[in-house]
Amino acid sequence: MACPSRARAPRRALLLRLGLVATLTCAWRAPAAAEESYESVVVTGPDDDPDADAGRASSSVDRRDLDRRLPRSTPDALRYEPGVFVQQSAHGQGSAYLRGLTGQQTLLLFDGIRLNNSTYRQGPNQYFFTLDAHAVRSIAVTRGGASTRWGSDALGGVIAALPLEPSTPPTGTAVSPRLFARGATADRERGLRLQLDLTTVTAAGIGIGFVGGFGARRATLLHGPPVLNPDRSTDAGALPWVPRYKEYDPTLPFDRQPTLSTQLGTGFDELTGDGRLVLQLREGERLTVAGYAYREYDAPRTDQCPPPTASYDQCLTYEEQFRHLAYVAWDGRLGAIAESARATLSWQEQHENRRLDLPAANLVGHGVDTVETWGVTLHAATVPLAVADGVAATLSYGADTYFDWVRSQARHAYTDTGDAVAESRGQYLDGATYTYGGLFTDLSLAPGDRVEIDGGARLGYAVAHARGDPASGTAPVDRRFTALVGHAGVSFAAAPPLTLLANYDYSFRAPNLDDMTARQQTGPGFQFENPRLHPERAHTFEAGGRLKTVALVADLWLFETLLVDAITKVAMSATDCPPSTPQCTGSWSRFQLQNSPSYSELRGVEAAARLRLPYRVSLRATVAYVWSEGPRQGSVAEGVYGVALGDRVPLSRTPPLHGTAEFAWTHASGVSAGGGLQWAAAQRRLAIADYTDGRIPKYGTPGFAVVHLRGAYRLDTDLVVAIVVENLLNASYRFHGSSVNGAGRGLIVHLEAGHWL
Repeated sequence: MACPSRARAPRRALLLRLGLVATLTCAWRAPAAAEESYESVVVTGPDDDPDADAGRASSSVDRRDLDRRLPRSTPDALRYEPGVFVQQSAHGQGSAYLRGLTGQQTLLLFDGIRLNNSTYRQGPNQYFFTLDAHAVRSIAVTRGGASTRWGSDALGGVIAALPLEPSTPPTGTAVSPRLFARGATADRERGLRLQLDLTTVTAAGIGIGFVGGFGARRATLLHGPPVLNPDRSTDAGALPWVPRYKEYDPTLPFDRQPTLSTQLGTGFDELTGDGRLVLQLREGERLTVAGYAYREYDAPRTDQCPPPTASYDQCLTYEEQFRHLAYVAWDGRLGAIAESARATLSWQEQHENRRLDLPAANLVGHGVDTVETWGVTLHAATVPLAVADGVAATLSYGADTYFDWVRSQARHAYTDTGDAVAESRGQYLDGATYTYGGLFTDLSLAPGDRVEIDGGARLGYAVAHARGDPASGTAPVDRRFTALVGHAGVSFAAAPPLTLLANYDYSFRAPNLDDMTARQQTGPGFQFENPRLHPERAHTFEAGGRLKTVALVADLWLFETLLVDAITKVAMSATDCPPSTPQCTGSWSRFQLQNSPSYSELRGVEAAARLRLPYRVSLRATVAYVWSEGPRQGSVAEGVYGVALGDRVPLSRTPPLHGTAEFAWTHASGVSAGGGLQWAAAQRRLAIADYTDGRIPKYGTPGFAVVHLRGAYRLDTDLVVAIVVENLLNASYRFHGSSVNGAGRGLIVHLEAGHWL
């Protein structure tokens, strides 16, 4: 990670509001000689994160981190970042929580292009999993509201992935074919990737570069020791509802069961492809043409394969989970008013094909949803301007707009007769559209060498349109939303090496098509639409300190987020179900999204530190805690499972106190070794929806501590061999809100072979 060199934050008057919460984050830089890239040419491109907000709580993962940790997926790569908690509803899915928020309340970016579209769900989703980790150069995480720069959805923060860039020699031609191979024992994963890196640069600095590849991977049933209900439960020691186990014998009592480890509803197949062509037109100007394809096949949703209390042969499977992205980007300079500028034109397609098997009813259900998104973004920044004696100012500004077009269909087939019947509507309303974007500006003032003041504003909009469906009792949607949001911040270099920071941010999220039109089975139960929702808004207050020395880099942050009109799941009765929706009336619990009648709040602390020691040894640790609360809503009894509920209750799936620790050692010979610790305390503060969520053990998720060992050998640029011994002590663990338990003791092996020609 890289610690920002400057900082931002709000005015001093805001500091009085900031005592309620805290956040500690550390970004660290690799030791100079020990962790330099082993490649013989220098990887170059635009600034690694040109839009990074250095005065915010942030961290990043670079390519060396990915190569050392060997994550199973792109979301998995974030598990060691401060304030990030990764949930998994399936083995082939992953959703990161930032300060207790995820899904449609956090924003995902790839090369500055939004991945979020109008069908992102209220809870965890699988879409960051659809970025191939092999094609990612770095991932930056900004925690806290960020709608000024990025628009709707950025209530909890922003996760911004940057792609691999072609390697660039000073002059001449460089060509490198490479082979990547990977295997793991816990899920019998096997994967391959072929990659080509090709660049030609003239003496005048004009050049062309290409990097791209294609890969395939297969993972089977995941093995890991079972997590049991916590001791507080009347069913202490019993299995939670999910996952189910291949070895489980329903005729035997629990204490006589065989060893349980093989988790049903896991495994997937994967194909990936990517290509990035970069034309270096002249100094400071480049044109990029890029395309990325991800295809996942036959990935069961673990908590619905089978669902709680259902027979073992019932299963919801994502037969196809595809994402396609193509775009053109221009980076350059247009004089003093646009000393750095970027424009992009993008097209994306998100495609899902789901199959629901109900053998007991001789029924198979199919749902197909496709979202096409066209996007245009413009961003520029001026040269630093002297506005007064000793006062410099930089103005950044821009605009963005995206257009979604949704196609959605559903049908069911009877296996005993062969008849197939088309539903009147799919999960969404077919032909629905959603247009969103805005204009923004951001001003940075530096009145001297020790103080920096930042502020900005955005005028955002969203327009939703969907035809109704009388046959299913679905009302049409024709809604327009506008919002004026902004932020302010100040950083003060108190005394080298300490910087103090404070920020205030006002962000928003307009209701999307999932909120207003979707009918779907979620973890807590069946969820149906609400076309009358209003935008939710977030006021974020944060204060922090950043310490940077040659040996130690550390951040500490306190934060509070107040959600106004927060959109939350509200428990409903069967009589509230929309007409002609037997999935709702037949579900074991039902929910509708509604705006909260009063504010909700999340407050917490985040911290991280990295220490460089002699002999090329480094240590790193993180810790984070989020406390949440909101009004109790819906037709629910005062007690759930005997738990007394007050007027205010925790928000759903809020992460527990958690943290990480890592150590790393490298040697000039190419040998390296290290290890990692992931831990979490028990989470027993549950929302109403959590008590009916099969992913959460009765009365909460137990705490855990998991140890991993790592080792690698690099032979120049030609050969890399890396090994991770995961879950060394074979601990039983589950990240709160997940459907799958963590992998048991096993090996992950990574091989990379190639040569520069």
